[in-house]
Amino acid sequence: MGVRYLQNSMPSVANVLSVLKTQYPNVNFVKGNKFAWSPSNKTVTYHITNTNDTQSAWALIHEVAHASLNHIDYKSDVDLLRHEVAAWQEAKTMALELGVPIDEDHIQDCLDTYRDWLHKRATCPSCTVVGLQRSDGTYGCFNCQTSWKVPSSPLCRVSRTIVTS
Repeated sequence: MGVRYLQNSMPSVANVLSVLKTQYPNVNFVKGNKFAWSPSNKTVTYHITNTNDTQSAWALIHEVAHASLNHIDYKSDVDLLRHEVAAWQEAKTMALELGVPIDEDHIQDCLDTYRDWLHKRATCPSCTVVGLQRSDGTYGCFNCQTSWKVPSSPLCRVSRTIVTS
């Protein structure tokens, strides 16, 4: 679905939101305290404190990109990272069409938060070697054979609970 280009040299977040609402009528847009995509109710939650904040426009476009790509769920931590990369790629295209090009450093900074999160979850609590997530969601260490589990939500503080050592 193409996005209509905004005529302003630097569109406000309100203008971006208005165009996105028109272009994505099947997506609900709800003001909240964060930016998020909820596939269960097809809702993009957005948080805007300054209507001229370019980063808020980028975050809004990124969440709509999740909707555009029909991101519903993920099977593993790496799969979540893949979704994030894909959504930022889609957001870059959408943002260019909207006249709000996304800075690549910003994208990499956002992806770094997921990479850091994944690394912390995958680090063995016994020997600090990076392990591998198994199909049941637990992690396993190749070095010391420790198994551990982590909270399922990416929004939770990273904690690792040893299952076996």
